[in-house]
Amino acid sequence: MEEFHKVRRLPPYVFEQVNRLKGSARAAGADIVDLGMGNPDLPTPQTIVDKLCEVVQDPRTHRYSTSKGIPGLRKAQAAYYERRFGVKLDPELQVVATLGSKEGFANMAQAITAPGDVILCPNPTYPIHAFGFIMSGGVIRSMTVKPDDSFFYSLERAVRHSIPKPLALILNYPSNPTAHVATLDFYREVVAFAKKHDIIILSDLAYAEIYYDGTPPPSVLEIPGAMDVAVEFTSMSKTFSMPGWRMGFAVGNERLIAALSRVKSYLDYGAFTPIQVAATTALNSDGSEIEKVRQTYKGRRDAMVESFGNAGWDVPAPAATMFAWAPLPERYRDIGSLEFSKLLIEKADVAVAPGIGFGEYGDDYVRIALVENEHRIRQAARNIKRFLASGDENMQNVFRLDTRRKP
Repeated sequence: MEEFHKVRRLPPYVFEQVNRLKGSARAAGADIVDLGMGNPDLPTPQTIVDKLCEVVQDPRTHRYSTSKGIPGLRKAQAAYYERRFGVKLDPELQVVATLGSKEGFANMAQAITAPGDVILCPNPTYPIHAFGFIMSGGVIRSMTVKPDDSFFYSLERAVRHSIPKPLALILNYPSNPTAHVATLDFYREVVAFAKKHDIIILSDLAYAEIYYDGTPPPSVLEIPGAMDVAVEFTSMSKTFSMPGWRMGFAVGNERLIAALSRVKSYLDYGAFTPIQVAATTALNSDGSEIEKVRQTYKGRRDAMVESFGNAGWDVPAPAATMFAWAPLPERYRDIGSLEFSKLLIEKADVAVAPGIGFGEYGDDYVRIALVENEHRIRQAARNIKRFLASGDENMQNVFRLDTRRKP
């Protein structure tokens, strides 16, 4: 049977190829060090779990909840933004709770996109940034990721050559997968450009609290006038190790938040109320649990950079996020990130995410997630050292599998 229209617009999910190979290897008894999916392994702080267990005992909380989020949760998110960024938000009009930032992006795309609308999107980037809009009928125009002069060159070019004029610009700093971090000066220029050209800014700030150099990443909403054009998405998944709880937020421009809230009201009743109450407890906490999470990832980052470097694979140290964006070792650059990722599973028992899964401009890289402890990361490095020492044999294996090489 012919695939449906929206399904046809989606490319093959390349991560699934790696996941299948990983599953087969484990079924055969291999001990795979999984640095692929960005799925935090740290436990949710006990105070948050305790609050969930307390509230769930009240049968009144088992009923339908509120799609836009219970009032206390929205007030807690507004208070967090004022403490962290000095940004004042109206909890009623400028804050909506989402089922994670991924759902927030997808529903915002449905809310604002008409068929053929042009969306400016970084490449490489987290897949929902592009495919949420593609599924909504939008057209993606790729932007460079690095927040420097090259970004503004591609931004000017995109606006000049796009017909119709772009509807929205997606930002993601700290970036998944590249770990680039933006400055307030960068945001100041972006906001001025967006206001001049009447472009919506959609900022993904999911990694605001995972940083390592002592300088907290800023919010685009700190820029005067940004609220006129911007909405920002955040997530509790990484900050509080709550990925399965599915709790995030969209905050900012009232008109855009209202559009998102209306679409959501037709699609869901919001997260389970005890989850929302527990999330409120997390946001109102003193921040000590966030610091523990940050230090854990920093230790893993340092262990990965050191041990992988000693193994012969120099990986740049990310300044933020729970990921490293690692260029393929020189010998393997011609085969691309997907085949290299498959080889790592087959020959080194290590799983990473192929860069091609984040966009065609990511094919010379893989993303390494810091989701195993330091001991396991060093184990991965030892496996990789043996793998890299067998380079000729590995490449022969690629040819034997009749892998199609890049031109």
